[in-house]
Amino acid sequence: MSPDPGRAVGDDDLTGRVRAGGLLTSGRPVVVMLSGGRDSVCLLDVAVTVAGAGAVSALHVNFGLRAAAEDDERHCLALCERLGVELEVARPRRFETGNLQAWARDARYGAAAQVATGRGADVAAGHTATDQVETILYRLASSPSRRALLGMRDRDGALVRPLLGFTRAQTARHCAARGLTWREDESNAGTEFARGRVRHGLVAALREVHPGAEANVLALAELLRAEAEVLDQLVDDVLGGATTIELLRLRELHPALRRLVVQRLADQAAGRLAPGVARRAEEVVAMADHGTAALDLPSGVRAIAARGVLHFERTPHARP
Repeated sequence: MSPDPGRAVGDDDLTGRVRAGGLLTSGRPVVVMLSGGRDSVCLLDVAVTVAGAGAVSALHVNFGLRAAAEDDERHCLALCERLGVELEVARPRRFETGNLQAWARDARYGAAAQVATGRGADVAAGHTATDQVETILYRLASSPSRRALLGMRDRDGALVRPLLGFTRAQTARHCAARGLTWREDESNAGTEFARGRVRHGLVAALREVHPGAEANVLALAELLRAEAEVLDQLVDDVLGGATTIELLRLRELHPALRRLVVQRLADQAAGRLAPGVARRAEEVVAMADHGTAALDLPSGVRAIAARGVLHFERTPHARP
C-alpha cells in the first residue's frame, strides 16, 4: 500500500504497521544500520519494540569524512545505551579514488553483512518512501531499464527495509513523539551529489507540477512491481527451471520476452542482478549455432553458445 505523504502517523500506528508487515518479528535477530539520522533512529527504536532489545544490534559506520563524524558516533552510542542495544562501529580505511558514494555504500553494506552473518541475523536499513521516490527518479534519468523503475524491495535476501511504507516526515514525527533526537548530515542539504540534486531540484519541481507527484510515483512503481510478477511467470514458463536455452527457441520468442529470458539467465549466472545485459539480447541471439562462441557482456557475465545451446557464466576475473 502506497503511503499518503500528508497523512499523520502516530507512534503506535507506525510501530503497529511495521509489526504487521512481518519484516521485523519478535525474537528474530536483526542488525540495524544506524547512521544517527532520523530514519535510522526511528528504525532502531521500532526494531527494539517489535523484536526485543536482546534480538537487536546496531552498526554505525564512521567514515571520518565529515567534521561531525565523531559526534555522530557518540550520538549513536548514547542512543544504543538508552535502548539497551549493542553497538558495533566500523571505520573503513579512507577512500582515495573513484566514486565516493559507491565506495561508502559498498563499505557500509559489506560491514553490515559481516556482522549479520556472524549473528545469523537480517540487516535492516532505514529507507523510506521518500527515499523510494528519489531512487526511482534517479534511475529514470540514469538507467534505460524497466526494472530500474521498480524501486527498492522491502526484502532483498537478508536485507529488509521495514520503513519503506513511511515518509521521512512520518519517521521524524515518530522520533519526536518518542523523545528521540537525531543527527543531521549537512551534505543532504546540498546538491554536490546526484541524490541531492534529485531531492532539491527534481522532486521539488514535480511537487510544483502536481501536489500528489510523489504519491503518484510510488503508485506507479507498485503497479509495475505487480506487472513484473506476470512477466516473471512468463520467463518461468519458457525456461521451466533450466539455466540454458536453445538459440533456435530463443529466436522464436517475442523480442521483449527474449530480452527478459536473456536477463534472467544472466542474473542467475552472476548470482545477483546483472544490469545492462538485456540490451545486448540481439547480439546474444545472433551467436553461431555451430561450434562454440563466447560474448562478454556488462555486469561481469559472459554468454556462451555451444552447439546451439546458450548458457551464461561469470566473466573470468570479474569482481563478484
